[in-house]
Amino acid sequence: MACSIVQFCYFQDLQAARDFLFPHLREEIPAGAVRRDPSKSWEETEPQEPEEEGNTCKTQKTSWLQDCVLSLSPTNDLMVIAREQKAVFLVPKWKYSDKGKEEMQFAVGWSGSLNVEEGECVTSALCIPLASQKRSSTGRPDWTCIVVGFTSGYVRFYTENGVLLLAQLLNEDAVLQLKCRTYEIPRHPGVTEQNEELSILYPAAIVTIDGFSLFQSLRACRNQVAKAAASGNENIQPPPLAYKKWGLQDIDAIIDHASVGIMTLSPFDQMKTASNIGGFNAAIKNSPPAMSQYITVGSNPFTGFFYALEGSTQPLLSHVALAVASKLTSALFNAASGWLGWKSKHEEEAVQKQKPKVEPATPLAVRFGLPDSRRHGESICLSPCNTLAAVTDDFGRVILLDVARGIAIRMWKGYRGAQIGWIQIVEDLHERVPEKVDFSPFGNTQGPSRVAQFLVIYAPRRGILEVWSTQQGPRVGAFNVGKHCRLLYPGYKIMGLNNVTSQSWQPQTYQICLVDPVSGSVKTVNVPFHLALSDKKSERAKDMHLVKKLAALLKTKSPNLDLVETEIKELILDIKYPATKKQALESILASKRLPFSCLRNITQTLMDTLKNQELEAVDEGLLQFCANKLRLLHLYESVSQLNSVDFHSDTPFSDDDLAVLLRLNEKELLKLQALLEKYKQENFRTNVRFSDDKDGVLPVKTFLEYLEYEKDVLNIKKISEEEYVALGSFFFWKCLHGESSTEDMCHTLESAGLSPQLLLSLLLSVWLSKEKDILDKPQSVCCLHTMLSLLSKMKVAIDETWDSQSVSPWWQQMRTACIQSENNGAALLSAHVGHSVAAQISNNMTEKKFSQTVLGAESEALTDSWEALSLDTEYWKLLLKQLEDCLILQTLLHSKGNTRTSKVSSLQAEPLPRLSVKKLLEGGKGGIADSVAKWIFKQDFSPEILKLANKQRDVENPDEPKEGINRGFLEVSEVEMDLGAIPDLLHLAYEQFPCSLELDVLHAHCCWEYVVQWNKDPEEARFFVRSIEHLKHILNAHIQNGIALMMWNTFLVKRFSAATYLMDKVGKAPKDRLCRRDVGMSDTAMTSFLGSCLDLLQTLMEADVSRDEMQLPVLDTEDAWLSVEGPISIVELALEQKHIHYPLVEHHSILCSILYAVMRFSLKSVKPLSLFDSKGKNAFFKDLTSIQLLPSGEMDPNFVSVRQQFLLKVVSAAVQAQHSVRKDKDPSQEATPFGKDQDWPVLAVDLAHHLQVSEDVIRRHYVGELYNYGVDHLAEEAILQVHDKEVLASQLLVLTGQRLAHALLRTQTKEGMELLARLSPTLCTWLKAMDPQDLQNTEVPIATTAKLVNKVIELLPEKHGQYSLALHLIEAVEAISIPSL
Repeated sequence: MACSIVQFCYFQDLQAARDFLFPHLREEIPAGAVRRDPSKSWEETEPQEPEEEGNTCKTQKTSWLQDCVLSLSPTNDLMVIAREQKAVFLVPKWKYSDKGKEEMQFAVGWSGSLNVEEGECVTSALCIPLASQKRSSTGRPDWTCIVVGFTSGYVRFYTENGVLLLAQLLNEDAVLQLKCRTYEIPRHPGVTEQNEELSILYPAAIVTIDGFSLFQSLRACRNQVAKAAASGNENIQPPPLAYKKWGLQDIDAIIDHASVGIMTLSPFDQMKTASNIGGFNAAIKNSPPAMSQYITVGSNPFTGFFYALEGSTQPLLSHVALAVASKLTSALFNAASGWLGWKSKHEEEAVQKQKPKVEPATPLAVRFGLPDSRRHGESICLSPCNTLAAVTDDFGRVILLDVARGIAIRMWKGYRGAQIGWIQIVEDLHERVPEKVDFSPFGNTQGPSRVAQFLVIYAPRRGILEVWSTQQGPRVGAFNVGKHCRLLYPGYKIMGLNNVTSQSWQPQTYQICLVDPVSGSVKTVNVPFHLALSDKKSERAKDMHLVKKLAALLKTKSPNLDLVETEIKELILDIKYPATKKQALESILASKRLPFSCLRNITQTLMDTLKNQELEAVDEGLLQFCANKLRLLHLYESVSQLNSVDFHSDTPFSDDDLAVLLRLNEKELLKLQALLEKYKQENFRTNVRFSDDKDGVLPVKTFLEYLEYEKDVLNIKKISEEEYVALGSFFFWKCLHGESSTEDMCHTLESAGLSPQLLLSLLLSVWLSKEKDILDKPQSVCCLHTMLSLLSKMKVAIDETWDSQSVSPWWQQMRTACIQSENNGAALLSAHVGHSVAAQISNNMTEKKFSQTVLGAESEALTDSWEALSLDTEYWKLLLKQLEDCLILQTLLHSKGNTRTSKVSSLQAEPLPRLSVKKLLEGGKGGIADSVAKWIFKQDFSPEILKLANKQRDVENPDEPKEGINRGFLEVSEVEMDLGAIPDLLHLAYEQFPCSLELDVLHAHCCWEYVVQWNKDPEEARFFVRSIEHLKHILNAHIQNGIALMMWNTFLVKRFSAATYLMDKVGKAPKDRLCRRDVGMSDTAMTSFLGSCLDLLQTLMEADVSRDEMQLPVLDTEDAWLSVEGPISIVELALEQKHIHYPLVEHHSILCSILYAVMRFSLKSVKPLSLFDSKGKNAFFKDLTSIQLLPSGEMDPNFVSVRQQFLLKVVSAAVQAQHSVRKDKDPSQEATPFGKDQDWPVLAVDLAHHLQVSEDVIRRHYVGELYNYGVDHLAEEAILQVHDKEVLASQLLVLTGQRLAHALLRTQTKEGMELLARLSPTLCTWLKAMDPQDLQNTEVPIATTAKLVNKVIELLPEKHGQYSLALHLIEAVEAISIPSL
């Protein structure tokens, strides 16, 4: 029990407070850059080396707290950190740390600027908790007031939220220090009772405000603030403040002060003082006068002592006005009274310039001091009992003063810049040595408690915190704490208490606090009282020496355990204090080195010694502690012996025995075994069990840590789940394996004081956690049945008053454990066993009642197959059905297929959570489908596989399109061999959950799961594509419509709008960097995203058309899962969605098609929004269910022209992408990376229809492009769609001429020239005018071109102007083709 430093609070975000108070320290600059602070002009005139500047900044970042004004409330409910004009108020909150432990953290409650006048800065601050006036919370703090002193001389009072309550200007000089004194009960009658006060130090004056007056004024002002905030019209005048103001004379400089309080001199001191002041003939009063003592530190004198006679001056009264700011009035200072008053807005500037009247100070001369002209005092800290004071100076000394005598009694050297505080420790009477006989008043437990005072010194330069015993005691503690901490010593408690209320419940307070900004923690120091006692007289010191010796002995490795045991016994018997003796025994029992026999012998020896002592001298707590530990050791020994006995049951065990035991027929048992076998195969594929795992073995040290006695009842401490299982395994593992006697174990545990409920909980924790071992050994079911039967027959297990129409708490406990377990196989088996035992007990009870009622009459005997009807039985049947369903679902979710060919995303690699009945019951109606959807996402199965597993249901639905089914079978058949048992397991799950896993519901959840996962990683475009596939597989249009609309609103519309604005801004397909910046995905992913958005919008329109012909689906739930609770399902949400506005969706679909085309073909010089007028632009990205004003009527020809140019670009790009000859690439690799591509020519014609562009122009352009690329066979088919064949023929005629011109003019051969000479002059001239460079494919056979000319002749009317030219072309083609024949 030595000195210790303890962390009791942490800072949630201390860096935020630092950045607010020191903006230049914010870490916003890039690494390696040099920060310049414009506020520091010396940096500009005298540039430093970068290394030095970096070191200065680094030092400032750790030592910044030294430059702040810091104050902590003694009740730890508020901390203030202030610098210059700014302040941060920190309040404690209970939060969980990273390790899961609940801890108190200081978080920023308020931050802002406190200055009212320009240029004033904070110099001092106090956090004073004010006592509550409510009867229910007497003595407790109600709220905390923050008192702040400024360089302007103002003292302002604030609430915890930064609301200004009062402000006072009592002196025009800067406030140097604020200190407070609160009420303390006098320790004995000779001590003068001290009044509460707030003292304010100025450079040449001290102002003391009466605590009672301040308390009443602050309460009144706070109440007024609350009323003004609520109504704004009430104004109650609070009572005036009483204060005294002393002008300190005959001293050069004052830095700090201490208000000692009222003191009364003894008659001798009174006469001595009168003689010193008045001389030999001075008159002596009969009663010594009461005086207030003040001590100052500074220079000349280094320490000054002032005495103000009570009653020598009347206290000044300062009227209090309320500082409540409202919207209409500002709170300003009243020039007449010095307090805040109400002024109009026009009077503000005048009032601020004219400061309030300041009362003159009453002169007070220094009576004496410690003169030392070279020494300058820096701080003074008064001890809690007002008898001592510690002073620091600029020579690095800490000087201890005797306040009453005015002399220095001790000095410490080498503490430059020290921070000091006090700790007062009251002796705990129960820790005194009961064996010791001492006739002194402090020797027995009835005497008064002694008080010890320790001086705490923090030396920042050495980074050490020391604790010294006063007055002349040694150093009792030292800690390395770092060089940048702040030591906080409030020196006061709660204001507003009196001699009655201060005796009531007191909140926990820390006298000393150390704030460490580096680790972000607040620490306190714990000092045991016995450290104040001298070593010669301290029995405690001797005991502590023995405890240290014992600890060293326990660490040594000795081969002779008997010798060690003897030494330990001697040591523990030599210890005098009961508390220390208990501590020693605890350390012995916690030792890992000592065997069980040593522990038992040592505890028994101590127990015997205590029993042999006189009853008065024995500490009851220690005796009870020994007795309890001894009982636990005996229990450990008994259980260990039972587990070590070689016990084997020779009874053979068959399936028939199991069926009888579980009350199942042969068919039910086979079904159960088949389910468990599948569950084992899928669940325990990769589990590895190491051979050194020892079940049922528990070290005695751990055993003692887990259990404790309370009034002869054995309880288990709060331990983790793993530790709970370990304890249960120690008791029951051997029994469950049939290797230990079940009856003996139950009897031993019951006699030890363990309740049946606790034993049942331990048994089930073992059973449910050791699932693999249990499923591998069916005989353990028989052992569980026996164990459960024995536990159920114990007293207080099943209430005797229980009847069949009420629920037994005993069985409910077991059912709850099964419901919560995630090991469904073990849970199902234990539920069957529980149901069987419950039925057996219920039958026996019913049989007894039945035999009593029909006594004497012939009655039919109750057989095993007959089961008494009870409410518990119904609950068991429900639980068995739920567990069976959960087991099947869990088996499915653990099954894996080998169909994966593409890369696996990290999102798909995340393990699925295990299921329990409780999770399914709390997961809402969609919980089951949601868990299956997560599994489907993880396996990445095609939607067709779900349909394949559901083929029986497909057959039952003749209305479904057969084409889709057949196609699905064909697609899935390729991978069917790799799926293994998955289709069977899926089919089984469909049968168990016909409503929850209805195909539309499952597809809806899969669709949602995929889009949620895609939203986490938009680069995984295939997730979004798969989501749309599932959406299309939803048959019910109501669900399909709702899901699509929810997807759009939740995940898509924001990204879609961002993509639109980005593409409109750059006027082309944006680069990858811009896509990632604005839309959050790469350019490739964005292309796929737009294509999928187009699919979704088209699906949404189709669903809107179909939903009117369909009825709303009925969402049923399986009977076993009717009690399900939790969030609303996705399908239910989908059905609640409103009807879409079809034209608005169509409008978005057009935009999406345009964007998709731009990205797909990397089009340039296209601004998508420029294709729409103002109405069209305004309608974009609005809610799809709202009615918007859309473009109607004839469109401006300029818009139509731009649209037509865009569509022609799209058609050209589509044909180029599909038919351009790439010599360096295999045409088979032309497939797009974005999934199935659109039929762009058809889409372009469809867009033309909606954009008021002539569809025939697009079709003609498409035919021309096909001929241009030499795909004549497709072009001939496309011609059939064109209406204006004459215009088309004219266009094709030009294309024919280009082909002939290339064939004749480009090849400068002799034959070519001869052919050209044979042609007519008109045709030659026309051919020479053609530009073959426009042709994309020049290698077209002449026979194909001949067909094209014939097609042109066919299309052109005879009266057409170019008809004769076409005829000449036929002749030319024939002439060219003859040589080739």
